[in-house]
Amino acid sequence: MKKFEFFDHTSDVGIRAFGKTIDEAFENSALAVFEIMTDTSKVRPLKKIEVNVNGFDMENLLYKWIEVLLAEYDDSLTLFSKFKVKVDKEKNSLTGEAIGEKFDPGIHERRTVVKAMTYHELEIAEDENGWKISFVVDI
Repeated sequence: MKKFEFFDHTSDVGIRAFGKTIDEAFENSALAVFEIMTDTSKVRPLKKIEVNVNGFDMENLLYKWIEVLLAEYDDSLTLFSKFKVKVDKEKNSLTGEAIGEKFDPGIHERRTVVKAMTYHELEIAEDENGWKISFVVDI
């Protein structure tokens, strides 16, 4: 199963992330966001942040998960390439971690900066193959 794919959107970037579990789909959603910004295969695991967020529904939980990661990037220029989360669907909560390192122009390719998560085309669905999350980010 592929982790994610991008789809065309007028002025932003659309993402479809996949996972056998909801946890994996949330992790792959974050990975796709940072892949827009750089080649995540070159981001070393030098810094870890803990993330705990609650939402009023699953879509809001995904929104908050991505926004926390983007806020950390904005604050410290930390790129992330590894994610480990546990999503509680009953409580609409997420606990986890994001691992990466500070942006280094000598190592990391500078791609398009993701400005924000949006609710545009945001959908979380489960089928016989697992979970699929679709959303658009503002660039």
